[in-house]
Amino acid sequence: MANRDTAAPRTPLNRGRVLRAAVALADAAGIDTLSMRNLAQELGVVPMALYKHVANKDELLDGMVDLLVAEIGPPATGLDWKPAVRQRILVARRTLQRHPWASRVIESRPAPTPAVLAYLDSMIGMFRAGGLSVDLTHHVMHALGSRAFGFTQELFDTAPSPDPQTQAVALPDISSRYPHIAEIAARAAHDDQSVVGPGCDDQFEFEFALDLLLDGFERLWRQGWSSTA
Repeated sequence: MANRDTAAPRTPLNRGRVLRAAVALADAAGIDTLSMRNLAQELGVVPMALYKHVANKDELLDGMVDLLVAEIGPPATGLDWKPAVRQRILVARRTLQRHPWASRVIESRPAPTPAVLAYLDSMIGMFRAGGLSVDLTHHVMHALGSRAFGFTQELFDTAPSPDPQTQAVALPDISSRYPHIAEIAARAAHDDQSVVGPGCDDQFEFEFALDLLLDGFERLWRQGWSSTA
């Protein structure tokens, strides 16, 4: 008679395993497919077993964001504040690019978790350690906005690109009605995967804006700028 004790033990369920599985599921199939039911199925448990580790879907999403923040890691040491901030933001961007759903979830959270607050506190600390005043750092963080996490919110959601034949037919009408938009579009570098619009180099545009901001912050810092001056 077979000994039941020889069966491989099941990996115990804990909060970390639940969150990692949720991130993997969202990576593979998209955040809209994530539910407590299909997450339980992925883990081989009944849905009620998940509620011992996350109280509800909102707590699950908060925990997923915390995992991403941990993935960004601490700031680099031995650098001046400006290159250190730039490097960390670009690390955050690469992290979010590995998880295409992440920016949407971060924006959806009604309140920051302790891990998100710790990340923002660390970012503020980088500016303060560099000598920027509390006043300037306050406005710096507002100006950075979601760039601190490696993404930006563009003016418009992008629609699927029309096929080349449709574009060719529409181009004369666009050029006559919106000449400046047409002029910019005709000169843009091509990147079909861009989220800022067809024809735009997403990474270049992000770094271009980030560098403009950092250069401006440095100029104001050197001038001893104050919002009350």
